[in-house]
Amino acid sequence: MNAVKPQGTALVTGASSGIGAIYAERLATRGFDLLLVARDKERLETTASHLRNAHGIQVEVLKADLTDKDEVLKLEQRLRSDSSISLLVNNAGVAADGLLANADMDKLERLIQLNVTTVTRLASAAAASFAKAGRGTIINIASVVALFPERFNATYSASKAYVLSLTQSLHAELDGTGVKIQAVLPGVTRTEIWERSGIDASGIPAEMVMEAGEMVDAALAGLDQGELITIPSLPDAGEWQAFVAARHVMAPNLSRSAAASRYK
Repeated sequence: MNAVKPQGTALVTGASSGIGAIYAERLATRGFDLLLVARDKERLETTASHLRNAHGIQVEVLKADLTDKDEVLKLEQRLRSDSSISLLVNNAGVAADGLLANADMDKLERLIQLNVTTVTRLASAAAASFAKAGRGTIINIASVVALFPERFNATYSASKAYVLSLTQSLHAELDGTGVKIQAVLPGVTRTEIWERSGIDASGIPAEMVMEAGEMVDAALAGLDQGELITIPSLPDAGEWQAFVAARHVMAPNLSRSAAASRYK
């Protein structure tokens, strides 16, 4: 039997293509064993075979539809019980197009299940397991639309705002446990998510579209630098810091015993 790598095992959801597949490649390069999760088992097996041969690591493939609660519960239990897992990349997600008033609500419900409920359940399981071990890393893939919801579909933007908020809150809860957490907020990234969601991305200016490999490399650099929130395309980190500072300025006045004078 092969020995478990000192880094442990990285669990990557949505690992059959795009951002998830690149995270798998980059983490393999860093010496992690891998547990790759997605619906497309054939593509997962192809990826796994390549990574085993290229990096001499153990790679397990798990076919799962993470919009199916029963399958999510199985993966959640694996996270809670498998002490070799030391890193979670909460990447699986789907986008949506169109107005909320005209939306197919069944599709949006599946979006919420995948982007919100599944992310929460897996983050909870990882937080419990990692905190018990006193080590581990949770990476949640959000989006810049969390900061600019007027520019995109309402439900998708809201789901990614949730992921951002979840990460910030969980960071506070995990303080002192030895567990690291990061939210990654990509801009437009060249992946299959657009086609799968029925969105024509051909009209997006080329200067706004980042290659997925560049995005993941920047995200991992941010993780190495200890960032809680990583925005790969943002040139000046001070802009994000100012955004956070403005929130803290408001904080003392967000809950008071009397309404503001302008409402009287």
